[in-house]
Amino acid sequence: MSRLTELLRQAHKADPQLGADLEAEIAALTKRRTFGLVFEQHQPEAVELPGRAVRRGDKVRVLPSRGETKAGDQRLWRVRRIARVDGQRVAHLAELNAEEPEMQVVLADDVVVVAEFRDRIYPGLVETGRVERGGDKPFHTVINAENYHELEMLTYTHRHSIDAIYIDPPYNTGARDWKYDNDYVASDDDYRHSKWLAFMERRLKICRELMRSDATLVVTIDEHEVNRLGVLLDQLFPESTRQLVTIVNNPKGVTQGYLSRVEEYAFFVFGPDARIGSVDDDLLTHRDMADAEGELQRPRWKGLLRSGDDSLRADRKDMFYPVWFDESTGRLSHAGEALPLNEAPDFSPQDGLTPIWPIRRDMKEGRWGVGRSILNSLIQQGFASLGRFDKKRGTWAVSYLSRQVRDDLSVGLLEVRNYDEVTGVADVVYADTAARRIRTVWHRSSHDAGAHGTDLVGSLLGAGRTFPFPKSLYAVEDTLRPLVTGKPDAVVLDFFSGSGTTAHAVMRLNRQDGGRRQCI
Repeated sequence: MSRLTELLRQAHKADPQLGADLEAEIAALTKRRTFGLVFEQHQPEAVELPGRAVRRGDKVRVLPSRGETKAGDQRLWRVRRIARVDGQRVAHLAELNAEEPEMQVVLADDVVVVAEFRDRIYPGLVETGRVERGGDKPFHTVINAENYHELEMLTYTHRHSIDAIYIDPPYNTGARDWKYDNDYVASDDDYRHSKWLAFMERRLKICRELMRSDATLVVTIDEHEVNRLGVLLDQLFPESTRQLVTIVNNPKGVTQGYLSRVEEYAFFVFGPDARIGSVDDDLLTHRDMADAEGELQRPRWKGLLRSGDDSLRADRKDMFYPVWFDESTGRLSHAGEALPLNEAPDFSPQDGLTPIWPIRRDMKEGRWGVGRSILNSLIQQGFASLGRFDKKRGTWAVSYLSRQVRDDLSVGLLEVRNYDEVTGVADVVYADTAARRIRTVWHRSSHDAGAHGTDLVGSLLGAGRTFPFPKSLYAVEDTLRPLVTGKPDAVVLDFFSGSGTTAHAVMRLNRQDGGRRQCI
């Protein structure tokens, strides 16, 4: 490193800022992780500061001609001096970062001040208007700002105060028909997706400072970045639980390559103390919790015989034990001792009880899915049940209530109606039609982004003022509902706001239960 150190010293002498930048980048390279998600830490996009008065020494961009819809000159210029000509302020500019800088003179009103990432700025809020129709209820807030600066500012006012964050960031598709630039990948990146990942990482890091310990972050995405985003979230929120939800948002489908895509995705990142409220719709199965005869639905009992990988006797020797039952009543008695690996199972009855061994359908010796002590506890509670006789295996099936179902029982989502007088098995049903656990695949017609997103926004704004690709209002509402149920004063943040769908959904939730939730 001695040669590199000497070169850095020379760079510092020639240009202190260049030397400092090189030193920072080299330090980042030496600390780069070898495993996990590896990407280039790109400098952020430069931020325009409209309304900021132009002064000598400022970095600026030249605005496009008035009435022009195309992007203007993206080069950066330094204001060498400001002069007044015929009563107007005129800026003398020198091109930045060019070997042979170009010079030009333009009206000061035709340039906008630009801040790069290392430039220190002090953002503030100026109230531009208000709508008061909620009586004494708290305000929702719309902030017009570069969202990185806005997030940093919120760390002063809302640190560890946000209950839910819902964001719909640019999907990195390369499309340019968004209100913000939806293409964050440059052709000269060493890693193709690096610029988008760096863009997202900077903002998601600040989310950690804003979220309460029981808050949830939701990030929607499509297939272009879903895999990399998942790894990034794991790295940034290692203490949180992450789940991926598949949402059918375009039943008609979009043909891309060989298959027609009908879905997008939503990552749920649950804080360490996050809890999910009960709802009346799992967003996948039939909404009604009663069957055709009006009987309440029951949770699925899980088969005790393990399937798939790690399912042979040799894989877990202590999981090969007999389950004894009374063949005359069908009542499970107890789980016996595990059989040593070198001993063959005995299928003969003993003391009026018949043994059940974990024999697979291919007649190989398998193993049970839980240990004998746990199964004995389940039998005593009525949470294990004898199934049908399997002629192919020559033995009976056994089922039990999984840990998740038992957890639902403990929190009141399920209840035991009674116990079978003969077998002792519990009759477990859903406690209330307003108590279902949401699935990780959502298929509801109300989530159609065309009918309940594009068309809805168009009807509100009028013809010719539609916003491209808004989310279905009801998909956002269904996303937020379990996160803020039981939190009537929750604060919800959306820092990639577009058509206002998140705020609309929060307003609807308040209307439904009388809440006072705020959306920023």
